[in-house]
This record gives sequence, C-alpha cells and structure tokens, in this order.
Amino acid sequence: MSDFDGVDFFTDESLVADPYPYLEHLREAGPVVREPHHGVVAVTGHDEAVAVYNDTATFSSCNTVTGPFPGLPVAADGDDIGALIEQYRDQLPMHEHLVTFDPPAHTDHRALLMRLITPKRLKENEAFMWALADRQLDEFLSTGRCEFIKDYAQPFALLVVADLLGVPEEDHELFRDRLGAQRPGDIATTDDEWSSSNPLAFLDAWFSSYVEDRRRTPRDDVLSGLANATFPDGTIPDVLDVVRIATFLFAAGQETTARLLSSALQLVAENPDLQQRLRDERHRIPNFVEEVLRTESPVKSDFRMARRTTTLAGVDVTAGTTVMMLNGAANRDPRRFECPHEFQVDRENARQHIAFGHGIHTCPGAPLARAETRISLERIFDRMADIRISEAEHGPAAARRYDYEPTYILRGLSRLHLEFTPVDQADDSAGEAP
Repeated sequence: MSDFDGVDFFTDESLVADPYPYLEHLREAGPVVREPHHGVVAVTGHDEAVAVYNDTATFSSCNTVTGPFPGLPVAADGDDIGALIEQYRDQLPMHEHLVTFDPPAHTDHRALLMRLITPKRLKENEAFMWALADRQLDEFLSTGRCEFIKDYAQPFALLVVADLLGVPEEDHELFRDRLGAQRPGDIATTDDEWSSSNPLAFLDAWFSSYVEDRRRTPRDDVLSGLANATFPDGTIPDVLDVVRIATFLFAAGQETTARLLSSALQLVAENPDLQQRLRDERHRIPNFVEEVLRTESPVKSDFRMARRTTTLAGVDVTAGTTVMMLNGAANRDPRRFECPHEFQVDRENARQHIAFGHGIHTCPGAPLARAETRISLERIFDRMADIRISEAEHGPAAARRYDYEPTYILRGLSRLHLEFTPVDQADDSAGEAP
C-alpha cells in the first residue's frame, strides 16, 4: 500500500502484520501529527514522546489503555478539564487500576507496588525462573517442536509473576489452569464460574482471600508483606487496593512478556548466524533483548488525555484531545537511532528505547521482563540446538505466514511454531543459575 492517507490506524487490519510503513508515513509529516479519523494527536518522535510521558500535569493517564474509545461521557469544554476528568474518571475503562491513575493517587499506589518489587525479591524470583524454565521445556522438549507462545512463553510469564507475588506453589497449577496456560495437549476447562474467560474476576477473588487471610494471620511470606504494606503516610489500604496491585501485575506483565519472548525467538529462529553468535557469546544476550524491545515494542501505542490546552512540537493540542505515543515509531526515530530499521545486536544505545514507557508510569515490571527473557534464552540455547521456524506452519523462508494480534494496543505474534533438536542434559547443573 502506497497511500496511507485513508487508513484508520484503529480499525484497518492491513496494518496488523506490518505497521511500520504506516508509522513512517506519519513521521514524514513531523514527529507530532493529527490523525484524521478520530482527532487523535499521534507522536512518532522519541523526544516528543518522552516529553509527554514526563508531563503528568498536562497529560492524564486516564485513557492510557483505551485511547479515544469511549472517551469522556461529556464534551470537553474550556482550556483546562482537570476537574472534568476527575468527575468522570470512574466511568472510564480500567479506572480502578494503577496504570490509569494520576498523581497523587498514582504516587501512593505505586509506592505499594514498589514495596513488593524490591532488589531482594527480584533476586529470589530470578532463582525461581531458572528452575521454572527447565520445567517448562521438559513438557515438550522431547518432541522436537512446540508452539512457543502457548507451550512456553505464556505459562512461564504467568508463573513468574505468581512466584513474585508469593502465590503458594500448591496453587500454581490452579492459576495456570484458570488463566488459560494449559500444558501441550491439554483441553481448556471453562465450565466453572472462574473460567479463563474472566481472568480478572478469578484474580480478584483469590487475591482477596489471600490478603484477608494474611491480615488476620500474618506469616513470614511475601503475601503477608503485600497484605500489610501501608501507603507512604502510614495509612492501611483497603483490601481491594492491595488486590488490584496484584491483578495489575498479572494483567500488565503476562501478555507483554510473552510477546517479547516470542519476538526474541522468532528473530533467533529466522537468523541462524545471529543464533550461533548468541550461543557462543552469551554476554551479548542482554543487549540483544534491548534491541528486540526497540524494534518490536510489545506495547504498540500508549495514550494520554490533554488536561489543558497546550502545544506539542508546534501542533496545537486542545484540552480533551487524545494523545497517542507510538512506541514502535519512537523507537525507530532516526534522530535517536542510527539506521533505525536495522536490527543491530551490538547497538550501543539500544537501551534508550521507550518500550517500557517513561516517567512515573515506566513499567514497574521492566527488570522482571528483562530477566525472564535473558534466562529463557540461556536455558533454551542450552537445551535446544538448531532452532528453526516450522515451514509446515509458517511457510518457507521466502514466503513466511505469521499472524499477529489484531489490536492497536499490543504488538505481537499470535502463535510461533518452532522446530529444534533436543540437547541431552547429562549433568546435574540443569536449572541452576550459572
């Protein structure tokens, strides 16, 4: 397609497989442009996106996960609609979750979350990841093939968050079953009230029971620390406030990390020379992960609502306007990244990407996602040789067929079929951190 002027970013399925030519079309008009179909101001420039992320006084996060739909239930009027946003905030989707909060509520609730994601807890969680990676691989390794997202990425990401939050190991199987991360060959069971069709309801119910139990009878465990954490001013949060911190981590972390993992494995399987280099030079894996995040940002678009009338890169933005940060475009801004469309495993400034957002809403699980991907690659390289794309499922190299999630929010494969040669593990060190 050469003419993108008539394309609607939010509905046109032609952009799903490869949105980047369209994003470049927007960039040609400037780092900030007005999208013609919904009045959205689109930001493709790296510096301009960072400026929006950092300016919480001007730009509200109330619509961060929905963009222009449904918007405020009343028309914005005047040059400052801060009071209007607060009046109708509870009518917007996901209003109860941290991701949509603005200061000061965001400040208080994020403090609760960061009481949990401490360096000590992350280190403990990383130790769990090494053993979990082997357990996941054990489920399908002998077959020499897998659908990587369903068989590895989704259950791995889910159980990592479960461990981080202190979900008892005896409940891990329940979480895996109810949240739709079955084992290879399993048939999903959805005949009860907590089916995978309503994962947030399941999470709310179980974490409410955990928090209430730990407040009645504290133990020496992570859940007790979460249940009895206080706001910065010393007040005790409602049970639901604590519960939503937990459900937010599940909702925010599982799918995006699964897409990051699948993008990394797709690159590894499509590029044998790169695969061999990473096998031989493991110290390059962390920067490889950053370059994957830069070139295939799991969050395709992030949104803000202008609280007050302002100007952004010379573009007038009236109060009430939806502003869309296109992270995938900003991470390919030639003003920031040389040869931005090239994947360079040694790119020196790869970590300057904004795949995890920026400012006060920077993804709190970023260290977790990085560790999950690094550890997964280490164990996969140890236990799989000659990783390749399944031609039976995705077609030959010259004519690949990939399906991507049909959403304007996330960027990621729907499935990734891999073939490989299993590597026998004869020593006793499998599953241990090096």
